[in-house]
Amino acid sequence: MAWILLLILATIWGTSFILMKKGLVVFSAMELGATRVSVAALLLLPFALRHVSTVERSRFKWLGLSGVVGTLIPAFLFAYAETKLASGLAGVLNALTVVFTLVVGALLFGQRLTALRVLGIALGLAGTVVMLLLGGSGGTDTPTGEGNAWYGIYILIATIGYGISVNVIKHKLGGMTPMAVTAVLLLLIGGPALAYLLAGTEFLHKLSTVPGAWTAFGYIALLATMSTAVAMVLFNRLIQQSTALFASSSTYLIPVVALAWGALDGEAFNLWHLLGMVIILAGVLIIHRAR
Repeated sequence: MAWILLLILATIWGTSFILMKKGLVVFSAMELGATRVSVAALLLLPFALRHVSTVERSRFKWLGLSGVVGTLIPAFLFAYAETKLASGLAGVLNALTVVFTLVVGALLFGQRLTALRVLGIALGLAGTVVMLLLGGSGGTDTPTGEGNAWYGIYILIATIGYGISVNVIKHKLGGMTPMAVTAVLLLLIGGPALAYLLAGTEFLHKLSTVPGAWTAFGYIALLATMSTAVAMVLFNRLIQQSTALFASSSTYLIPVVALAWGALDGEAFNLWHLLGMVIILAGVLIIHRAR
């Protein structure tokens, strides 16, 4: 079941990068990030209202922390990065989540480092480097030259937040159902995101006046529904069924899907991508077998 969830999540999240790219055709990075969080929170609002009264008061700070660093901030950082980076390359950089999950787990939560785990992380990172340095390039709509490479820093920061969030959910929110964690978490961050979207951006004006705005909004709504609301529930379930490190290893498979969508949209795909993906998959297998 853990492997099935891993593959489903990789497919959903791997598709998210091309959806962001399509949404950015009309909306700004800030508008996209706020819309993504707001729509996901509204979708799960009935579940949040059902569960919020059952949550222990001491756990709200951990839900808030996980929501801010693992959902809210990354939604803006990834969108901003993709204004200059190809969607496939953004998916590749997302694999750094596994590295920071291990680092945060070891530093703050007593995660045991074994030789096999380190080897698996090293292989996954090596595969990422291969695709980034030797195979990373964009399509005609999103050129990715050396001048744009620094936009990857935004994804680096986002993956650090992912690493913190994964460990918080695993070690501080045990016993809560995946739906309760996801819905209440989104409830805490959804209000500020929605307020900013409606009062601090041109979202409504663009939606009513810009050609293609509703199509772009459809891409973002699909992103919010599948990649944020549904995927977060599945991911929280995966965390509870396995280790935080294994759950985060879904990000090793995401580049496979992200690069495939990017290739279909005109972004570069070559043998270096294939080599990098093979190395990454080897790292995932080693991490899964490590004890």
